[in-house]
Amino acid sequence: MAAQSRAPRADAARNRDKLVAAGAAVFGQRGLDAPLEEVARRAGVSIGTLYNHFPARQDLFDAIFPARLAALDEIVERSLADPDPWHGFVVYIEGFFALQAEDRGLTDTLARRFPMSAELDAACHRGFADLARIIARAKEAGALRPDFEPPDVVTLIWAMSQVIRESMDAAPDAWRRCLGFFLDGLRAEAAHPLPVQALTPDQLARFLG
Repeated sequence: MAAQSRAPRADAARNRDKLVAAGAAVFGQRGLDAPLEEVARRAGVSIGTLYNHFPARQDLFDAIFPARLAALDEIVERSLADPDPWHGFVVYIEGFFALQAEDRGLTDTLARRFPMSAELDAACHRGFADLARIIARAKEAGALRPDFEPPDVVTLIWAMSQVIRESMDAAPDAWRRCLGFFLDGLRAEAAHPLPVQALTPDQLARFLG
């Protein structure tokens, strides 16, 4: 009897794993508004099985994105381990957008096209703190312009998300050229006074909704 009860649980676990893998693939290719029926087909299960495991689309998002967040953590580690603070900053920025460019779902998430769970929102706040360390390190080395602040990266994410989303099919590497211009403008020796200040914490909170 115990063996019989374990079998359905094992099947359910396998189906869940297949759905998470299929969801990551489908959302990565088509974005977060991809049909859930396609996810079920890719996993080889019925749409009813999908809803049994993930009653809401958000539940499937929440199961998929820890792996992407782990990839971001690895980029942070490489950035902070780089002996050259400027290159470490570039490693972070380029690595971040490379992840976006290969995953439409991540692009949609960062552009806030869909609500974030509390867990993902907390992960974004941790990432923001890591980013502040990376920026401070490059500024202390005299390599990054002194008026660049972490909220400026948030506005860049929104802008680059649009570039990546619109050019992904026709010119998937177009974002690299845009980012190259941006990075050149961030070097300390290229700095000129800016017309407005960085976003305040209150403005940033309102900006992110």
